[in-house]
Amino acid sequence: MPRRVDHEERRRQITDACRRVVARDGLEAATFQRVAADAGVSVRLVQYYFGNKHGLLVATHRAVIEGSARRFGGDAPGVVSESEPPPLRAVLRAVLAALLPLDDARRADAVVLAAFHAAALTNEAVTPEELRGAPRALADLVAAQLRRARDDDAGPGEGPAPDEAARLDAEVVLASAAGLTQGVLAGHVTGETALAVVDRLLDHLVGADAGGRVSGTS
Repeated sequence: MPRRVDHEERRRQITDACRRVVARDGLEAATFQRVAADAGVSVRLVQYYFGNKHGLLVATHRAVIEGSARRFGGDAPGVVSESEPPPLRAVLRAVLAALLPLDDARRADAVVLAAFHAAALTNEAVTPEELRGAPRALADLVAAQLRRARDDDAGPGEGPAPDEAARLDAEVVLASAAGLTQGVLAGHVTGETALAVVDRLLDHLVGADAGGRVSGTS
């Protein structure tokens, strides 16, 4: 009986290969031939799943963003806990730390995202509109974490956390992560300094009480 093909797994195999090629040699190097060789599959198979290079690049960008989301959407310690939800500051710090290029895997992903961003600025290979959906989904996930943490920290009768406040603070978090990421990649900022900046940002954004719990923003 022929083996059943897991199409999602095969797509991940190919987009992972594309990520490696772009991280090593840049966006222009991500040809079907190079990606297929790195993935250990045929060029025809890459074409079957993605149609053309443009489709492969857009899918690869989405895969990188989704990988970042998984780091703090459940895989990152301290972000999600069913028995005892973490305080807001712990949520924000875990999100920022998960997004910073502080290890080889995150550094490679940051290089890939920077390559896509540069290409989109000049409409080469991809356009800004095509890349907008994945970061918006990431912002939605951060905002959802913030709302959950604030709802858990709210006292009786205070009501749910405002959606708009969570959305704006999510944008602050992601913008800060983007700036720090560029600094770390360029060697202008060390990982240690980046985390110190994160703590400084959180001091201003949410503060902390003596017991380590945080107060909500106004």
